[in-house]
Amino acid sequence: MTMKRVSIIIVTYNSEDDIYDCVDSIIRCADIPRSEIELVVVDNNSRAPEPMFQRLREQWGEDIVLIENTKNGGYGQGNNVGIRSCSAPLLLIMNPDVRLLTPFFHDALSAFGRDERLVMLGAKQMLSADVASTNSFAPTYMMNGYFRSILGAICTRLEWYVPSLMYFSGSCFYVRKSMLEAVGLFDESVFMYGEEDDIRWRLQKRFGKRFVYNRRLKYLHLVSERKPDLEYEKKIADMTVFLHTKKGRSPQVTWRNLLRGTNVLIFRARVWTLFGRQCDERLAMLMQLRTYLKKKLSGK
Repeated sequence: MTMKRVSIIIVTYNSEDDIYDCVDSIIRCADIPRSEIELVVVDNNSRAPEPMFQRLREQWGEDIVLIENTKNGGYGQGNNVGIRSCSAPLLLIMNPDVRLLTPFFHDALSAFGRDERLVMLGAKQMLSADVASTNSFAPTYMMNGYFRSILGAICTRLEWYVPSLMYFSGSCFYVRKSMLEAVGLFDESVFMYGEEDDIRWRLQKRFGKRFVYNRRLKYLHLVSERKPDLEYEKKIADMTVFLHTKKGRSPQVTWRNLLRGTNVLIFRARVWTLFGRQCDERLAMLMQLRTYLKKKLSGK
């Protein structure tokens, strides 16, 4: 039996509209023998996972690892179930709404093979085959909110990744399994949102800042059609405060930084509007978010 070199972990929840194209892209972009890739799909208690599992067996082969989770414990818990069941020393964490666009495995495996201190490797996120996303990486929320927004805008444009200050998008990234296990895997008290920065912080605290961004590895994340969503932004804010509080940071400091960052986004949306870009819906959402953050900061 061929030894697996990389385990791909995908957590699904009623994801039939996404998962098959996701797996097709893995097959298409596999630049190492598929026998060296372990595909692990964890279903988080969907309505009827068995038809999906059967189609995935036909699509990938009988050596696919399919796990029916006994509960929907959230994104992190589902990933942990998959990680504990996989066999390769390197993990590729993927969302089902990700599509790989380029040969994706050889260069990453080579990088981890050359440098035993390499912890994590991120790739370039795209909105289409030709349009780059601004979410391949982002500055940590633990810094001043004004500085975070400005730094993020500059570094995204220049594709300048700073390991000590930034985290990769959680939709698609490589991480060394032994190191992630050593820091306790995903935090299962987090149902969803905010995992990326938390994992970065714990890994860097234990293993240092050997994190690499490879812009040649590209993937599509199907988020371009998403509309501004106040409830989504509020959940991210709430989880950010929760995680920072666990690290000993004052909730007021985090709320203040979130508010500062939102103020910058409001200013930018207003400037875009002056130049004719349609930002009315996003601006309205940001104004509501600012009101929410102000209430939280004041303790209401």
